[in-house]
Amino acid sequence: MTYEGARSITGPYLAILGASATVVGIVAGSGELIGYALRLVSGYISDRTGKYWTVTLFGYFVNLLAVPLLALAGHWEIAALLMIAERMGKAIRNPSRDAMLSHATQRIGHGWGFGLHEAMDQIGAILGPLIVAGVIYLKGGYRTSFVILLVPALLALGVLVVARVLYPRPHDLEIASVELKTKGFSRMFWLYLAAVSLIAAGYVDFPLIAFHFEKLSVVPKVWIPIFYAVAMGVDALSALLFGRLFDRVGLSIPIIVSLLSSLFPPLVFLGDFYTALVGMALWGAGIGAQESIMRATIAGMIPMNRRSTAYGVFNAGFGLFWFLGSALMGVLYDISIPSLIVFSVVMQLASIPFFILVRKEPR
Repeated sequence: MTYEGARSITGPYLAILGASATVVGIVAGSGELIGYALRLVSGYISDRTGKYWTVTLFGYFVNLLAVPLLALAGHWEIAALLMIAERMGKAIRNPSRDAMLSHATQRIGHGWGFGLHEAMDQIGAILGPLIVAGVIYLKGGYRTSFVILLVPALLALGVLVVARVLYPRPHDLEIASVELKTKGFSRMFWLYLAAVSLIAAGYVDFPLIAFHFEKLSVVPKVWIPIFYAVAMGVDALSALLFGRLFDRVGLSIPIIVSLLSSLFPPLVFLGDFYTALVGMALWGAGIGAQESIMRATIAGMIPMNRRSTAYGVFNAGFGLFWFLGSALMGVLYDISIPSLIVFSVVMQLASIPFFILVRKEPR
């Protein structure tokens, strides 16, 4: 609720503070780049020290408390730094959190477990933008929205502390498998990383989409966070659906998702109000798959003693290509919107051959 509510308006907020489309694209991409690079470090530290809860708690504090501080930003540079800080906090917590989730989801199926986690996450991701939309409708403005998001931030941190007390040793929830003593990750892991990195490069971040909606008046200002909420609702449902299908079908599901999500760029950037809404639904379906089955796949590839490190490496590669793609698409938007669309579609479809190779790899 906290950070997704904020992300629904950070694009227009930067525009009001004087930022260009190129700046929005670079800021969004930089936050992801720095954040995903940090996951490489935090994942290694978590596995090395075994302090999964300590790392996770620290990351959540940074991640959530950066949001209400956006209300104090008087210049786009300060807002950009806080946006990057929010991404950094998320980066610090994610590898250790995902490792703990992988232990908790072994018995019910990794696909369903991570899908359920994503769906629960998106309940807040729907409510957050809707609260922001209500604040804006009541003439509260963007700054008031950031202040109000302090409430769910504090509630989330409180619940997290309770979880730490109840489950101090999450790895005990998983029956230990044989820990393979290898010097590196398997070829399957690297092929899989190549596939999802191409998707990351071609996936347009929402701040740039929101910037487009505001600049060309495709969507009225008050509807922008509602569009984001719709996407998050589809995200939640698709995470559950694709998670369940992944447990039954396997790596055919990412191929199907890549085909579906590649349809969103022309709908979002060339369509009218209703066409853009359909495009946002497809965008949300792709995000739901990224946050569920893509993480669940790693859990099935890597032994439990190296899983946090693997999530860190995976997310670092994903983030590097997300940054490169976001920065390039910000530039392409200022030059030619059709060229942005072509780039996005081609990069997503290019992931499919790699997914096919992963399916053929011996397990």
